[in-house]
Amino acid sequence: MELTLEALQEEIAACRICRDAPLNPAKPLPHEPRPVVILSRTARVLIAGQAPGLRVHESGIPFNDASGDRLRDWLQVDRETFYDASRLAIVPMGFCFPGYDEKGSDLPPRRECAPIWRERAMAVMPQIELILTVGQYAQSWHMGAAAKGNMTDTVKAWRETLFANRSPAVLPLPHPSWRNSGWLKRNPWFEEELLPVLRSRIKLLIN
Repeated sequence: MELTLEALQEEIAACRICRDAPLNPAKPLPHEPRPVVILSRTARVLIAGQAPGLRVHESGIPFNDASGDRLRDWLQVDRETFYDASRLAIVPMGFCFPGYDEKGSDLPPRRECAPIWRERAMAVMPQIELILTVGQYAQSWHMGAAAKGNMTDTVKAWRETLFANRSPAVLPLPHPSWRNSGWLKRNPWFEEELLPVLRSRIKLLIN
């Protein structure tokens, strides 16, 4: 029987694989999992991020932090529109907060997550027309060989990616974290050239 979107959402919500059956038994998720994902049967835009941070883990609301504020500014949408599941789907590469490394930075998305859930999530959302790949993990998965050696080169090649003959279309973005403020200053073309195109696409697809 074909898996419905609602059934998949319930399966994801109940997932405890990274804690109970991790790929590396010595490194299970160190806290109770809380998958954060928004699937949609009508949204034409998918935000493919990295993994929830601590604030998102605590609230259960994706991009409910300063990174989300910057991302909403990039898209020029308000919170109500951003969290309208009929308009935007949000499916990070890792559904749960992965914890911190020894320097206090967020760890990468858990490796258990994408191989189990990614293709199934995409299969229940065939209407998606544009995927915003936020950060290198999403870019690597959704762009394959089109992803360059690093995030900067991948985003610099955004025209090549966006206007490639592929469906859904893909537009790579840097992560909107405050840690990338320096990157934004060093790469003014992002705000001058890419953001106007992004905003135009978003306005077309979510209204």
